[in-house]
Amino acid sequence: MRSAISSQFQQDGFVVLEDFLTEQEVNELKLAGEKLAQEVPTECRKCVFSTTQTPQSKEKYFLESGDKISYFFEAGAVDEDGNLLVDQSVSLNKVGHALHWLHPTFRRVTFCERVKEACYQLGMEDPLVVQSMYIYKNPGVGSEVVAHQDASFIHTVPMTTVGFWIALEDATLENGCLWFVRGSHRSGVHRRFVRNPDSDSPDLFVYDAPPQIYPNSAFHAVPVSKGACIIIHGQVVHRSDHNRSDKSRHAYTFHVFDAKHSTYSKDNWLQTSEKFKSMYKNF
Repeated sequence: MRSAISSQFQQDGFVVLEDFLTEQEVNELKLAGEKLAQEVPTECRKCVFSTTQTPQSKEKYFLESGDKISYFFEAGAVDEDGNLLVDQSVSLNKVGHALHWLHPTFRRVTFCERVKEACYQLGMEDPLVVQSMYIYKNPGVGSEVVAHQDASFIHTVPMTTVGFWIALEDATLENGCLWFVRGSHRSGVHRRFVRNPDSDSPDLFVYDAPPQIYPNSAFHAVPVSKGACIIIHGQVVHRSDHNRSDKSRHAYTFHVFDAKHSTYSKDNWLQTSEKFKSMYKNF
């Protein structure tokens, strides 16, 4: 099992583990995600998250979300004055970035033995979870996620970032499954999304290079059933399409790096307070 997961991961830059979670675990996570959507705090800043435009680059709310449970809305769900254009239950893009610590349901799954074993099968000696997200991809408003590498955002030296992407509903071609460029993890980190060193700029975050263009023909669709986990190499190029179907595509995802063999980059957009870091424990 160890060699099968590792060899597939090293060859393609990702590996699918079917039935990673039980139906009960999937239902518990989905219920927790739906409850988060129903109970968005009234004082919550309606921060829009988008990968096609970057309105969050000016948002302190986004900057300070590393050690909190924060709510991010779809661009098509909120008007310029922050009023909802759709029902609140389908208005969110995601909730993050510290669910793995601050919410007991997500914490229990994130630090379960299956995750620990998968990390060790990939050669990690000191896996550390740095961020987590519940992604909604709701019908109609679930936006496109443009082609990217996770290491652009969660960067380490050397690069040991790995993503765990768990389907809480069937992810299909119609509702926005993931697409990968197989083997692209061997091409290095193409660009970084970092904290802006210019304190006078209104942009809190900047990219250090223009986006690369990847031909559609290079992408391979990876539809999966609910309960499956896709383990994603930090440098593999992947994307997902706009959800134009009548079915949502909920997922829970988190990122891990090997704290023994790499260092978390100080200019990463996501940083946590020293107080919160003191809460960290490894698997």
